[in-house]
Amino acid sequence: MTTPSTQDLLARRERLLGAGVATFYENPVHIVRGEGVWLYDADGRRYLDLYNNVPCVGHAHPRVVEAMQRQTETLNVHSRYLHEGILDYAEHLTSLHADHITTAVFTCSGTEANEVAILMARAATGGRGLIYTQAAYHGNSTEVRKLSRLRGDNEPEFRSIPVPQRYRPIEDGLDDSALTDAYLSRLQAEIDGFAADGIPFAGMMACSILANEGLPDIPPGFMGRAADLVREAGGVFIADEVQAGFARSGNWWGYETTGVTPDIVSMGKPMGNGLPLAGVVASREMVDTFRQRTRYFNTFASSPLQAAVGQAVLDVIEDEGLVESVADVGGYLIDNLRSLQESCEPMSDVRGHGLFIGMEWVKDRESKEPDPEGAEVIVNRLRDTGFLMGRAGEHGNVLKVRPPLVLKREQADMFLEAFETAIAEPT
Repeated sequence: MTTPSTQDLLARRERLLGAGVATFYENPVHIVRGEGVWLYDADGRRYLDLYNNVPCVGHAHPRVVEAMQRQTETLNVHSRYLHEGILDYAEHLTSLHADHITTAVFTCSGTEANEVAILMARAATGGRGLIYTQAAYHGNSTEVRKLSRLRGDNEPEFRSIPVPQRYRPIEDGLDDSALTDAYLSRLQAEIDGFAADGIPFAGMMACSILANEGLPDIPPGFMGRAADLVREAGGVFIADEVQAGFARSGNWWGYETTGVTPDIVSMGKPMGNGLPLAGVVASREMVDTFRQRTRYFNTFASSPLQAAVGQAVLDVIEDEGLVESVADVGGYLIDNLRSLQESCEPMSDVRGHGLFIGMEWVKDRESKEPDPEGAEVIVNRLRDTGFLMGRAGEHGNVLKVRPPLVLKREQADMFLEAFETAIAEPT
């Protein structure tokens, strides 16, 4: 059978899915299968996957596949029947969180989870106003997109603060303590703005490690103190762990890495290793209030299939020691990338947590002018040599490394060698 050309596939895709559906890379990749940290295209070429956090324990992990097959062969229904597997999974999942988090609401996507988190925050506080960071992304629904750069104008119940960071601070010449205070002042100003406008305050939502914001080096203590300010104003702090969670940062949760204790936690992408599974966890009181006020129900959530697959993912992370492995391999990658940074002028900053690493690509180190086009050149050079990564950040200039959690040092070395070659030529 003849493999269709890239142009034929793109034309068919546009006709069937609509114009404007995004693809990666100047020459999109036609992927047909995956295994562990590897992806294979239609011609049999192998690519090291340094992008996908959805198959967090690796593409087609046999324990996850077996759990999925076994459960679909046995039973899959919605949540209005009793099923012990769902309860076992909820109990295991909440046990991994902070002690006050005991109860779960399951959904099918991170967007749905963040929608639930918003409803839960508003039910718990009686407020409406929500704060987010300027370059955030939390999902695609009509309400959730208001907490991101996708929002439209005239949304008085949603307000943003500058991305808290040390690389491009809102004010030069401040030490860490003063910089943290400066960002907290901006947060307090938005909280006060809600009060001045007569909008009851509900809380703040933030990715625990500010992933879409480019993984900035957050000023010390900001996250924990921000949560304190939010609570003092009668709101709740929502940690979006859709990208930060499930061992990604070298801890179970990104909020552990950045030193904040959330009231509500939303989760998504990696929970089902590719099966649609997401959720929100909080205290029993908050979840009970949410359920009483919303009567929330999701046909495909809290299913036996979700529970079986979600449980398999947790088991793999624990049994294969992936929290520790992520911290080790991630630290190894960051150290070696920083060594390469010394001789690469455009790579002006290397930062990250565990196996989520960002590299700031600029036109000039002194001015820190972002160079998204140059970053895209590097991404495409690596794609052409068999390494798939992306870019992100407020300016689209941060090279993003976010492989499945099962990446080993041997594969990290392969990437480092290819990356050194890719950055050797001007962009």
